[in-house]
Amino acid sequence: MGQNSRLLSPCSVTAPAQAKPPTFSTDEFRTSLGMFATGVTIVTARSASGALIGLTANSFNSVSLDPPLVLWSLARRAASMAAFSAGSHYAINILSSSQKDLAERFASKNVDRWAQVAYTEGVGGAPLLEGAAACFECFNRSRYDEGDHVIFVGEVERCTHIPGASPLLFHGGRFYTEHPL
Repeated sequence: MGQNSRLLSPCSVTAPAQAKPPTFSTDEFRTSLGMFATGVTIVTARSASGALIGLTANSFNSVSLDPPLVLWSLARRAASMAAFSAGSHYAINILSSSQKDLAERFASKNVDRWAQVAYTEGVGGAPLLEGAAACFECFNRSRYDEGDHVIFVGEVERCTHIPGASPLLFHGGRFYTEHPL
């Protein structure tokens, strides 16, 4: 070893047992989170009774290339929690810029989300939305309870995309389309 080489040793600093209470309001936290621009997805599945399930979500992220894993999260109080928790498969449909109305519909309550929606059936019956920029067909691999949400990790069995599709984006509570720099 050279003179400037050192062996790394574990840090001797002891981490606190728990986080300090927040110094901000829930609204401040939500607004700050909104500064992170995200893509927009609709997560879809079929319930055990065969009913179509779907909701708008922007809490999507890649986890691993090998094995191919993705994640998304769902509020514990969501009406669709039982169906997503019990089901073996779901699909994550990344919306294209032309699908803003679909994103709004699947984020609404007390509407027929599936009225006149074009889709094909994917793995485990999960609907794949026509015109989506990309679709990930996932095996419901694992779930993690954290705070007021459940994090779903899906093992991707199939994926497709539309080359050159322009994505639908969400930032600061508003929808946007792609604007190349």
